[in-house]
Amino acid sequence: MSIDSPTRSVVVGVTPTQPESVVLQATSFAAHFDAQLVCAWVDGGRYPVEEFPDGTVRALPFDPDLAYPVDEQFPDELAVRLKRLLGAQGAKWSTRALAGDPAQALGHLADLLDATMIVVGTRRATVRGTMQEFFNGSVAVHLAHRQRRPVVVIPLAPVGSDDSLPWEPAS
Repeated sequence: MSIDSPTRSVVVGVTPTQPESVVLQATSFAAHFDAQLVCAWVDGGRYPVEEFPDGTVRALPFDPDLAYPVDEQFPDELAVRLKRLLGAQGAKWSTRALAGDPAQALGHLADLLDATMIVVGTRRATVRGTMQEFFNGSVAVHLAHRQRRPVVVIPLAPVGSDDSLPWEPAS
């Protein structure tokens, strides 16, 4: 299923703590492809129960004690940050608030929009980031194996080829 879109789209996964480089690089891709940048935030603590034509969702929390549906809201502080950053770029952009597994949600939105590509950042090379990736898996890896469209992964803190990765023993 695809919704009518007057322009091409580049979907970028965004988080409040993400370095600006991911969005800036996605903006560059969107400009190159004459596409609108769609900044998608995913609430991983909720799951979608209803979807609206623009791709946003009504969701329920995984915790059954908090079981009331809400329309997902894009985080205000993230919207302000994006407006400042993207306004300076003169980019065509919009936001979407999603819920559920981040890879599935981003992939589904990209399908709805018939996006040119999906852009995500790597996780920070920290012990916490490594543990999250171990238990939850990498969003980039899940997307790369389940998408028909290109997935671009922006490195957040590249490690030199002679340096150990955080999960590898030091040489």
